[in-house]
Amino acid sequence: MSEEYAKKLRNATREKLRKFNSLRGREVQPGEFWDVVVLTAVDRDQREAYELQIAEKVKRKELPFGADYKIFSDPPGCKIGNGGSTLYALQQLNDIYGETLSKLRVLLVHAGGFSQRLPIASALGKIFAAVPLGDPLYQMLEIKLALFVDFPSRMKPGVLVAAADCLELYCVTEDDGALFDRHGFTALAHPSSLITGTTHGVFVLDPSKRSADLDVEKVGCLRFLHKPRIAEMRANGAVHSNCLSLPDTEFVYTDSTFYFDFQTSRSLLNLLKELEPLTCEIDAYGDFLQALGPKATIDYTGNTANVTKEESSLVETRKRIFHRLKGTPLNVLVLNNSKFYHLGTTSEYILYFTEDVVLRSELGLLSSAFSLPVKENPDEVSGGVVMHSVLHPSCTVGARSVVEYSRLEAGVCIGQGSIISSCWVSEGLSVPDRILVHSLCVNYERRPRFLTVIFGIDDDLKRRSEAPREELKLFGRSLAECLSHWELGDEAVRFSRDEPKWSLWEARLFPVCPDHQSSFSMSLAMLRSVLSGSTFRLPSNTTLMSIDEALQSKNLEEMLKFRKGLYDEIRLSKST
Repeated sequence: MSEEYAKKLRNATREKLRKFNSLRGREVQPGEFWDVVVLTAVDRDQREAYELQIAEKVKRKELPFGADYKIFSDPPGCKIGNGGSTLYALQQLNDIYGETLSKLRVLLVHAGGFSQRLPIASALGKIFAAVPLGDPLYQMLEIKLALFVDFPSRMKPGVLVAAADCLELYCVTEDDGALFDRHGFTALAHPSSLITGTTHGVFVLDPSKRSADLDVEKVGCLRFLHKPRIAEMRANGAVHSNCLSLPDTEFVYTDSTFYFDFQTSRSLLNLLKELEPLTCEIDAYGDFLQALGPKATIDYTGNTANVTKEESSLVETRKRIFHRLKGTPLNVLVLNNSKFYHLGTTSEYILYFTEDVVLRSELGLLSSAFSLPVKENPDEVSGGVVMHSVLHPSCTVGARSVVEYSRLEAGVCIGQGSIISSCWVSEGLSVPDRILVHSLCVNYERRPRFLTVIFGIDDDLKRRSEAPREELKLFGRSLAECLSHWELGDEAVRFSRDEPKWSLWEARLFPVCPDHQSSFSMSLAMLRSVLSGSTFRLPSNTTLMSIDEALQSKNLEEMLKFRKGLYDEIRLSKST
């Protein structure tokens, strides 16, 4: 991207943040902000966690007043995907607001799921993941609201659908007029590499309606391709060149966020009536958008190559969606000067917050955000990032490491490229390089207890195996090798779900301890025994849990109480 366009994008982003900050904690005027902000949750427990955190944000005046903040959980039963969540959220909105819904501007953020690729966000939600910015600290929710702060005043009533773990940076001026004012769907499109296009949705634009010298274009879309091969992009005319922000480079326009008007929401509600009960996962992008545009065909309904779990009803469900939505217009808001960032994995979290100087500049990210001790130059780029934490002045945080919602006592040393989340680290302890450590409070035998999960940054928690002890890797070693260092036989470690294949997510590896500090210390000792080739014997009668089980028995109040204690200490220090 040329320096001119980079500067425009940086200034536009900073202005959105400034504008949103001016709305926090005050009553917004009609049309100035969203009428309703909806977060979707995977189940009732996650909904409760979200409701508690939203209530605390409102109490602290961290969100604008005047909007309705709603949390909707998916119905119990099989996974229904973000498409199913969209349909059920519309149903619940219709039940609450009735005909008034036709006058409302709704932001719908899909925040369900257990964040297996970013487990530090599993207990309290990826929409509440920390971002090194703001006083008090911003989370992904505030960033999303800030980036979309100009949209409500420039759209007619309808719904904007977004993901919780993505950042969409773009440059739009007042001269571009209304952005979301057409019937049907209107999707944001970002210039991206062809390789990026293979893992996203790609738009096939109507070439007769292009004005390539503009930052923003409103273009009709002929067809939407979901995770296409490069040859498929070329064959459908989706590949472009000479973008303002990507000169002399072939590129495609990829998806991120989409809007639909109130009339279209009625069609989606009728679709839900046809499909109920949902018995398979529906993708809001792959299954809704692929049905749109004059060149859309039904062929995609039988392609299950990108499906994680294929249900027998999937193809028939897709066909019903296609026939219901066929003919609905798909408009594209082409954002030629824009960027799209995904923060859904541990490696992305580290990269974008500690290493990516471009994103740090665009958002004004800090190295020390809402933390103690207060740094004289908190915006100065350093090796690591500290957020909403209290550190003894003698602590050291290595390059490319992230510390969030934690308390570190004297002499604690964090290695390079690690993530420390919600931990209480006792005096003098050291965490090796490229390790993720995350503490949770769980209810065990009717009492709050603590559990600290510890993984290598590169460990694949989702990989499933019929021979988990030999094939699954923990800290780069086989699970069997780790068990031998802990003097645990195969019979000592079980998996928390009765499945034909197992993953690290369900492995009962982590000791339940009476307090926060001892939980961290014991899990760290287990890690060190593996790395040093020594042995570590757990105390007798120690209960082991998986992260899967810990989330099912999590104690939300205690986890939020720990964060609030840090908040109060930091706020008090700043006020004196």
